[in-house]
Amino acid sequence: MSKVSTIHVLPEFGEEEVYQSISPHKAGWELLSFLARNLGIRRKWEGYTEKNEIALVILGGTCDVHSSKGTWLNIGRREDVFHGMPYTLYLPNDIEFRVEVVSDQLDIACGWCPATTQSPARLVRPDDVKVEIRGGGNATRQINHMIPPGFPCERLVVCEVYTPPGNWSSYPPHKHDQHKTDEQGRIVEADLEEIYFYKMNPIDGFAYQRVYDSNGSLDEIVMARHNDIVLVPEGYHPVVSGHGYTTYYLNFLAGSAQSLASSDDPQYSWIKGTWRERDARVPVVSMEMEK
Repeated sequence: MSKVSTIHVLPEFGEEEVYQSISPHKAGWELLSFLARNLGIRRKWEGYTEKNEIALVILGGTCDVHSSKGTWLNIGRREDVFHGMPYTLYLPNDIEFRVEVVSDQLDIACGWCPATTQSPARLVRPDDVKVEIRGGGNATRQINHMIPPGFPCERLVVCEVYTPPGNWSSYPPHKHDQHKTDEQGRIVEADLEEIYFYKMNPIDGFAYQRVYDSNGSLDEIVMARHNDIVLVPEGYHPVVSGHGYTTYYLNFLAGSAQSLASSDDPQYSWIKGTWRERDARVPVVSMEMEK
């Protein structure tokens, strides 16, 4: 009998609008929560951030958001994550909000974690997003940084990653499960909880993700499909995209610092020195799609 995975979460489609949902209790960690929901035309979703900071990422469609800290109209333009750059709305704690669908449908993701301070609400538009092309050869991928380290918030970090068919991502394997500083007090590794939320193009594609630690107490390989989640509570976590399919994943992270500081697996860190040319298939999405 195969072992039931504790890190692989399948979507559930039914009468409810929410098709993915992660709580700290479900994930077995302390901070990070997540949900993804599909809303039809003219549907509304009302929420309250309570003692959390949250980020709303428009995966596809357009909406208006009204809140006690402001109103943002016509957020989002892309049909889906493979046809444009992201809109992300950051809201601090103690905020009431209402999402109203403008397009025929809205695919939206929301991640949140506890926050003790109230940072300014902010809409991150496509032209605010820093696009990074990372890696080389068949480990080239595109990273869109929506809420990067240094963003005026307490803990959340949010980015989305595009990995062309057959390429490796989150590679060489890295981890961020201990909080470490150097002699100058600079963070060299943060202790972070992380969610990988997957989309595939075409949608019948798949990726493999390995999550493992150095002592062997965690070593699992997951086949991730469209709308799946892989939880990374600790350890190294590389990804490879199935040949013929572009892999997208949305990352939400929270932990000991608002940081992406990580440590490579020393067995594979040498690979960075072999990278020369970058894959011409990236960027997968760009501001040209917004015109």
